[in-house]
Amino acid sequence: MRLHTRTWGAGDRVALLIHGIMADHRTWRRVGPALAARGLRVIAVDLRGHGATARGDYSARLFADDLVETLPTGAEVAVGHSLGGLALSLAVERLAPRRAVYSDPAWHLPGPEQGFGGPEALAAAKTLSREEITAMNPRWEAVDVGIEVETLAVWDENSAFGLAAAFGADLLPARPVVPSLVQLAEPSPMISPPDAAELARRGFEVRTVKGAGHTIHRDDFDGFMASLDGWI
Repeated sequence: MRLHTRTWGAGDRVALLIHGIMADHRTWRRVGPALAARGLRVIAVDLRGHGATARGDYSARLFADDLVETLPTGAEVAVGHSLGGLALSLAVERLAPRRAVYSDPAWHLPGPEQGFGGPEALAAAKTLSREEITAMNPRWEAVDVGIEVETLAVWDENSAFGLAAAFGADLLPARPVVPSLVQLAEPSPMISPPDAAELARRGFEVRTVKGAGHTIHRDDFDGFMASLDGWI
């Protein structure tokens, strides 16, 4: 499936931005222009079932295949958040960016044994109100809360069920295909301290943004950008 994209900036040096579940390219409203100001042409996608991209069947592999179908190879850097990080890790060998950044990637989705309700709980987020989103994300700016309301309205919640097999599974990559940074919230709902240590052992650089929630670039934009030092 060809994905809807949004571009900031121009030139031959390309950055790719891949959002998490429930979101779309608008989640990068500050990151895209900031990277463009550094001389990059920034391309952000709407994953299938999100934003302006069509709906369809859903699986982690299909999300990855869509990235390969849509995005240019050989980018300067590719950044994937949460589900976007999982999809990027499954597409990175084919996309072949010079560097990859995995922002709190969904490599170990909590299952029922961790007290999470699985895909049903994710799908239920479709009906979150502005007040509930604000309460869950107290550090977000009001404009990001408004964007979340809008993106939930166009999100196909069935995409959550396409990830059913991922809940409770160990999806940590065996190795970094390209030089790779794993950027973690504190605490991360996806990557436990033992998993973080294992990723470092496998050759990933691991950095934590102190005090940030899962959507690091919305929770602490300055911390998000600072943690990319040397990678952008």
